[in-house]
Amino acid sequence: METVVAVRDALTRFGYALSDSTRTQVLLRLRTGGAYPSELAESIGVTRQSLSNHLSCLRGCGLVVAVPEGRRTRYELADKRIAHALDDLLGLVLAVDPTCCDNADDEDCC
Repeated sequence: METVVAVRDALTRFGYALSDSTRTQVLLRLRTGGAYPSELAESIGVTRQSLSNHLSCLRGCGLVVAVPEGRRTRYELADKRIAHALDDLLGLVLAVDPTCCDNADDEDCC
């Protein structure tokens, strides 16, 4: 029974992380490699404070890790399989609803 609960909790954390568009954008951005908070905030269009809160949530969910680099900290996905899972999930979403990203000019588009 504990295994079922652990799996359920892991999927719930992943779903919770994806339930916010800013967190989703962070995860999608980190699919291609690590990034510094200032770069993430600028590319996503949020304040550094807001991004800090979302990164804290993603760390708590076990999806991202902070990698110290001297005085700076770079964030990356906690496991490379997360990038594959996001790619697979995105492929599934597009298969179910191919029109969801028809507007390539839309910055919120996947």
